[in-house]
Parts: sequence; structure tokens; C-alpha cells
Amino acid sequence: MFNLFKRKSEVEKLQEAYKKIMEDAFKLQSINRSESDKKYLEAENILKKIEKLKIKNETI
Repeated sequence: MFNLFKRKSEVEKLQEAYKKIMEDAFKLQSINRSESDKKYLEAENILKKIEKLKIKNETI
């Protein structure tokens, strides 16, 4: 109930985007391999951003 008003952190937003892109890539895998590869690359870039933010937050 109280999570209703809680704002999502940047990491949480990126994790949701990563999850959605990975699902899309998995669905595209059997239809269009090159588009699937592009989605996986996009997801990998988001994962790198997440890791950078986590490292930044740990040093603070």
C-alpha cells in the first residue's frame, strides 16, 4: 500500500526497461534474428548503466 506513493529510483527504472527489452528480444529470436540481436545489445547497454549507477551509489 505504501509503495503506491514511493518514487522509483533510476536503477529500478532501468531494471524494468532491461526486463522488457529482454522479453522482446526473446520473442523476436524466432522471428527476426537480427532484430533480436539489436534488442540484446540494447539490453546489454542498459545493464552496463545499471552497474555504473550501483557502483556510484556504493561509493557515496
